[in-house]
Amino acid sequence: MMPMIPLPHWPEELPRETRFADHNVALNLKASAARVPERTALHFHGFSLSYAELWDQVERLAGWLQSRGITRGDRVLLYMQNAPHYVIAYYAILRADAAVVPVNPMNRQAELEHLAADTGARIAIAGTELLPHVTPLLEAGLLDQVLAGAYADMTEPGDEVPLFEALQGHTDADISGPGLTAFRAALAEGHPPGPVTTGADDLAVIPYSSGTTGQPKGCMHTHASVQATIQCGAIWNPADGEDEVHLTTLPLFHVTGMQNGMSIPLMKGQEIVLLCRWNREAACRLIARHRVTRWRSIATMAIDLLQTPDIAGHDLGSLRGIGGGGAAMPEAVADRLHGLTGLDYIEGYGLSETMAATHINPVHRPKRQCLGIPVISVDSRIIDPVTLEELPAGETGEIVTHGPQVFRGYWQREDETRAAFLELDGKTFFRTGDLGYRDEEGYFFMVDRVKRMINAAGFKVWPAEVEALMHAHPDLAEVCVIGAADPRRGETVKAVAVRRAGAEALTEAQVIDWCHGRMAAYKCPKSVEFTAALPKSAAGKVLWRELAEKEATRAAQPAG
Repeated sequence: MMPMIPLPHWPEELPRETRFADHNVALNLKASAARVPERTALHFHGFSLSYAELWDQVERLAGWLQSRGITRGDRVLLYMQNAPHYVIAYYAILRADAAVVPVNPMNRQAELEHLAADTGARIAIAGTELLPHVTPLLEAGLLDQVLAGAYADMTEPGDEVPLFEALQGHTDADISGPGLTAFRAALAEGHPPGPVTTGADDLAVIPYSSGTTGQPKGCMHTHASVQATIQCGAIWNPADGEDEVHLTTLPLFHVTGMQNGMSIPLMKGQEIVLLCRWNREAACRLIARHRVTRWRSIATMAIDLLQTPDIAGHDLGSLRGIGGGGAAMPEAVADRLHGLTGLDYIEGYGLSETMAATHINPVHRPKRQCLGIPVISVDSRIIDPVTLEELPAGETGEIVTHGPQVFRGYWQREDETRAAFLELDGKTFFRTGDLGYRDEEGYFFMVDRVKRMINAAGFKVWPAEVEALMHAHPDLAEVCVIGAADPRRGETVKAVAVRRAGAEALTEAQVIDWCHGRMAAYKCPKSVEFTAALPKSAAGKVLWRELAEKEATRAAQPAG
């Protein structure tokens, strides 16, 4: 068996391999509540919850879920913005021995219908503002219960950083009808949960990762794989002081926000400042007000933060660590951030299939626009995607990864699961589908995507999924979705479409508006080009590469 690649800049104080705790993730929070019960766990627009209060509400909601029939291994949809409600619900689902299915709050009815049908979930926990998109699933019989929370219930009216206006008007009064229960009412029922019966090998979280088949697919993570990134992340980037405060701006439905913005600080018993939606002025004010020490973001958030008017006048001096992933941090932006804060932006790399990071830059020796090095107990290689032979340093190939945080496979997708793994030196490696290379010091760098994907400001958009949704448009005969250059987002979504006969009057604006009612905004095409026919191969497959290359050539033409 070949050893893991040499890493001369490995942090001296850390082991290369270890066994992580693998008990039910909810017990991490229980331990913190016992250790520091009076410490503030969550701040949210002037409202706060201590660790003891947070665990009490988790227990109450877990009891409610079990009183509604939730048993070991059941799946529950969690469809909310960043809020205390999300944290309570996430840990309550795990405490009730069920599995969390995190749902992007930008998703709409058609996407929810797929998730409910695919997972067999019978209960959803949703923000009140999202009820119009989820209640039709009750009426269709896809769900039995929806538990709805109004974020304003856990804010302080008149706070200097108010809840976003679009969410302020939602209250418990909006929660009425068959199958609907208000969040506070569920807590008030006071049902005690049964003992924890799930552990290492039980399902804990099923984040959905879109693929090339046109529908998202669930990544099966156990308590062991979720614990691996929590435990590793907690020691890789030391933040052990009692005064550590984390600003959580990444969405909690996403594995990076979920692990780094919620589960790692909660395991450590540290404070979390939640921002419901990204807003640069609000972020600056919260950093100063709460003396935030740690901020995990994506590159587009950092870029936007630097555009804050009079950014130098904001007090960001409490920050001790900044970093993130999702897209490479531009060199010029990293320089500006360093000039403003004196800190290096620590980049990392991971996927939904690995429950966040498998690679992170060493804090003591980071490299720019770099994925980092494989973290504790992770073995990562570069292979030829065709021959599957391992490649040496400097050669570009597919990144493959073996480690404790790698998922068990795709939910009810046996063929796709088999295709996602390969054997190498007696180990099972996950094929990431990403092209990259490693240098002589073991640092990994991204080059391109093996899979057909659009990276829109850090959001992964899979053309086949968007095409599948757009094909439901009554006036579109065919659609091909490609990436188009965008000066701010890097890439954006473009649709090349064929109108149905008799629909010649269909406009670009009408198609885009239709899409916004049926899918998350970041997936919606920002432009639509109509054509008489799509190019196809002899086998009848749409030649998307031809359209993508045409678009790239057009983008490269000088303006005017």
